[in-house]
Amino acid sequence: MGFVTFVDETTSGSRSGGWGIEIADERLTVHELIRLRVFHEVAEYNARTPEVFQGLVQPEDAERVLNGYVLRTPHPLDPDVQTALALKAFASNGIVVLVGDRQVTELDEELELGPGAEVTFLQLIPLVGG
Repeated sequence: MGFVTFVDETTSGSRSGGWGIEIADERLTVHELIRLRVFHEVAEYNARTPEVFQGLVQPEDAERVLNGYVLRTPHPLDPDVQTALALKAFASNGIVVLVGDRQVTELDEELELGPGAEVTFLQLIPLVGG
């Protein structure tokens, strides 16, 4: 069993303080890692239902606000739908995943997550006007 810290960054320079979860396996594919992260954050949101969802990707019926996303009509989120959105963002280079200092590029790539592993999700922000 290990502990993984997730950190979110954007190309505009913002960086989250990070949060972590225990993982049962120290070897996971990128796909499994993204799924694990999304399922955890959706479960946290659904348990508390705060006004703002602070997740990896924007839910389909939400609008972006300063510190996350606000659902137009509050409801529990579906972790499978959010995972599909996150995987699509990864595949289209909307999200870059870094494990330590190394970028991972394939969903089926197996990762060795040692003690204290840090995984950074870099969200690429489109340029305005181009």
